[in-house]
Amino acid sequence: MKILLINNHGGGWADFIEVPAATTVAELFTQKMGTAQPENFLIRVNRLPVSQDQVLQENDRVSITSTRIEGAAA
Repeated sequence: MKILLINNHGGGWADFIEVPAATTVAELFTQKMGTAQPENFLIRVNRLPVSQDQVLQENDRVSITSTRIEGAAA
């Protein structure tokens, strides 16, 4: 199925991608973000924050935005 993935991490990018049916937000995050920690990102589907077990649907709009700025002091 096709979804729009908007990645605001680093330089950012957006693209339509194909994912298997019944893919969860957690599975997509792991596939696209590798070893990044999910708790450091705000993940939204169709502009709404969602849980990691949310199952993606055809034409969903998924955005991944970092909640931390690398190199910033705590």
